[in-house]
Amino acid sequence: MIYPFFRPLLFRLDAEKAHHLTLAALKWLPAGTPAEPDSALSTIVVGIHFPGPVGLAAGFDKDGIVAEKMHHFGYGFSELGTLTPLPQAGNPTPRLFRLAEDRAVINRMGFNNGGQEEAKKRLTRMPRTGRVIGINIGANKDSVDRIADYATGVRNMAPLADYLTVNISSPNTPGLRALQDRKALDELLGAVMDARGADLTPIFLKVAPDLEPADIDDIAQCVTDHKIDALIISNTTITSPPLHSRHAGEAGGLSGAPLHDLALQRLRDFRAKLGTAMPLIGAGGISNAEQAYARIRAGASLVQLYSAMVYEGPWLAAHINQGLKQLLARDGFTNIAQAVGIDAPSH
Repeated sequence: MIYPFFRPLLFRLDAEKAHHLTLAALKWLPAGTPAEPDSALSTIVVGIHFPGPVGLAAGFDKDGIVAEKMHHFGYGFSELGTLTPLPQAGNPTPRLFRLAEDRAVINRMGFNNGGQEEAKKRLTRMPRTGRVIGINIGANKDSVDRIADYATGVRNMAPLADYLTVNISSPNTPGLRALQDRKALDELLGAVMDARGADLTPIFLKVAPDLEPADIDDIAQCVTDHKIDALIISNTTITSPPLHSRHAGEAGGLSGAPLHDLALQRLRDFRAKLGTAMPLIGAGGISNAEQAYARIRAGASLVQLYSAMVYEGPWLAAHINQGLKQLLARDGFTNIAQAVGIDAPSH
């Protein structure tokens, strides 16, 4: 109710400045204590009890400044990052663009963050009761050994994370997506799992939507071989669907409404390939309860949001939760887990 009043004011600002202003405002919000989980929406995935299925995707809170407060807006979990071993400024500005006519965002941020050591200090002080905090890790742009960067990230951040996400799908670090190739991915995941060692923090892999059938086959085989705990599908796209905004030609990854169909199809592709053997998290283009529910029925155990908040406001997750409860009741389900993959072909 309130956000439509403030949105025109925020939209007068540069997109990145508006984002920093939002984080600054949220810092004043008390951490509080999350409410008791709703029995219809709480779920257990890879041994973690998620109070709700709607999570905050990485990128919003890169350095873990407000992650512990997002339960106020209905988020069942928050994923901070992407965090790299060393601090880095990211790509030159401007690097974040609203495509209002398309309800989309283009970014070429380039893993700007304060580094893992600073984040560790903050996470050590962060209230954790009733919260699920994931940490998304990446490689520094100028690293001479990116696989070693991921191994470092695992060692640094696993003790402080409920789960870790290995992000090899951002298009804004040159050459990063090459780590999705079969040989490179096999080496990377081997190093990541070795670095995890006796620590049992679940490892998720975040993949791009811009994949060919052979890529899906290779990724599915690698994550199975290395016993990765879950897949996040997907990151931003570098494809160019028809867009109407004056920013349509900006370089970077496209997210928001135009990503919806592609991300949903990739989720279906991986569900068809992996069956129920591995949990999937659906991300990309979700802006309402019906879209979240479709992602769940297609095989996602959880979903994540980010870009839609720019247009719908911070309470979007809470609105989606209410809608999901109504959809579950309509279809005769008492818990969200019962709907996962109900529309997926039997494997």
